[in-house]
Amino acid sequence: MTLEQTTAGRFVPHSARDGNDYAFVTDLFADLAALPGNSPEYSRLRADIIEQCLPIAENIAKRYRGRGQPHDDLVQVARVGLINAVNRFDLAKGADFLSFAVPTIMGEVRKHFRDRSWGVRVPRSLQEQHLALKKAIPSLTQALGREPTIDELADELNVDREEVGTIVAVGDSYRTSSIDAEKDGEGRSLADVLGEHDDAIDAIDNHHTLRPALLALPERQRTILLYRFFGELTQSEIAEKVGLSQMHVSRMLTQSLRTLRTELGDVAHCA
Repeated sequence: MTLEQTTAGRFVPHSARDGNDYAFVTDLFADLAALPGNSPEYSRLRADIIEQCLPIAENIAKRYRGRGQPHDDLVQVARVGLINAVNRFDLAKGADFLSFAVPTIMGEVRKHFRDRSWGVRVPRSLQEQHLALKKAIPSLTQALGREPTIDELADELNVDREEVGTIVAVGDSYRTSSIDAEKDGEGRSLADVLGEHDDAIDAIDNHHTLRPALLALPERQRTILLYRFFGELTQSEIAEKVGLSQMHVSRMLTQSLRTLRTELGDVAHCA
């Protein structure tokens, strides 16, 4: 069996370091506890323990691969969890480092998913309910032989029926994308298909505001305004249609516009 000497002078079999048996780490922690915390030897042995236990972190990161987060990020987070496990491990409370390290690392990875991977900040309770919903749907589907109803999901999650919709909507906040990211095989992005400002929308608003004021005008004045601004007739053409002189039409237009401005000004002031 090939042996490798550690920083503290203890020999660790390659087979133990490369497999799932990390019992040898207990002896390294015992050596670590005997060293002054501020000594170079302590730092070197601590770093050696972390390095030899890196496969634990990498294996846990693999379990969470394919869930929407880059694998390299998961490895880094799992390694942070490993460092925390090494820092917190206490031989006096138990000699099995692996049993302590695995839940500590998994907790760090799960925290990463809960707190850092949501595109929009969502309350922790809703995040947990969303995860519970994702588990409940396939479980109930298998048990019932069909997709569960909203009422069945509400019973399973112990929430009100109305809350199920909110929990489902939470899933839309999990991942966000740039509007410039390609959305289809034709190379179009979300920005390419988003609508632009339509001036006609302002016209609709203006028409709805103007309608009551127009209806309040005398019928002849309203007719002249419609001919002028909607029929685009000249004053001479309007005069001929309504049987008035062009000058009279001009005065009635001026009077009607003044009335409309006053009415619309009052509406804007009230708004």
